[in-house]
Amino acid sequence: MGRRQTGETCPAGPVPPITTGDLQTEGLDGRAPTVQLLQDDATTKPPVLAAQDVTFTYPDGTVALHDLTLSLPEGSRVVILGVNGCGKTTLFLNFNGILRPTEGAISISGEPLRYGRQALRELRRRVGLVFQDPDTQLFAASVRQDISFGPLNLGWPKEDVRAKVEQVIEDTGLTELADRPTHLLSHGQKKRVAIAGVLVMEPEVIIADEPTAGLDPEMTRRLLDLLDALHRGGRTIAISTHDVELALAWSDHVVVMSQGQVLAQGHPVAVLTDDVLLREARLLQPILVSVYRQLSDAGILPQSAAVPRTASDLAALLARHTGPHASGAD
Repeated sequence: MGRRQTGETCPAGPVPPITTGDLQTEGLDGRAPTVQLLQDDATTKPPVLAAQDVTFTYPDGTVALHDLTLSLPEGSRVVILGVNGCGKTTLFLNFNGILRPTEGAISISGEPLRYGRQALRELRRRVGLVFQDPDTQLFAASVRQDISFGPLNLGWPKEDVRAKVEQVIEDTGLTELADRPTHLLSHGQKKRVAIAGVLVMEPEVIIADEPTAGLDPEMTRRLLDLLDALHRGGRTIAISTHDVELALAWSDHVVVMSQGQVLAQGHPVAVLTDDVLLREARLLQPILVSVYRQLSDAGILPQSAAVPRTASDLAALLARHTGPHASGAD
């Protein structure tokens, strides 16, 4: 199945939805069709991780990924967006070398993955995977011991490990928890420890599977603040989620998956204002997009106004166009 690349960049204002004429009408084996790849600023960056025509079939015959092609632009915040069961976790396990494609290839910095023991150890140092359930990732007696496990297992000098672990504990806000038994931590605290255990290995890329699942709003904010700080430090961050609000507000680049395939990838506004695409992926329209459209239809906001990505963006738009200093205001 061919993939069509539009070559369009995301405009500042509303993005018109793709019409049914833009959709490919035939899928493979009854699967959802691939729609298109929308270029954005992120797609001009070199890919740090890429999947090319990847199919993955589990031993029981379940096809979790089907002819999937996508890339993670270097230095970007990427959201892999899709409903449960669309293949997000399987994709991440292939990116980290835990699973190996049945067909196709994964590459890092343009080089195909190698699956020898030493090559995989180096891959997992460069690409840190944070599992959705932190209990599958934490097993040492205390927070400090758990964070220390990876580099000690690789034979790093103990003094170097000690210094690096203390720095990571500070960077991830775990100082007060450093000596606490891991089984006494809250779910959100465990997720931070899991990220710290990945971070201590100094990865270039961090991929986190549903990192905000099961977290309350405050813990979600703290976790995203941590990921933002890691991104500002030069790392590529990719997370999987089905949360369209999170994808709109947080990401530089969105990849939409359905039934093991990529439907579209590009700028979050271009992707998440596309009603046809969202229906194909069985995703809801972001609330802010819905509110923005209603305000535009009512003439409260001009049609040319940029689509807000956060509540603060919307408040600023309303202040600009309806406040006392708005154009045409008394």
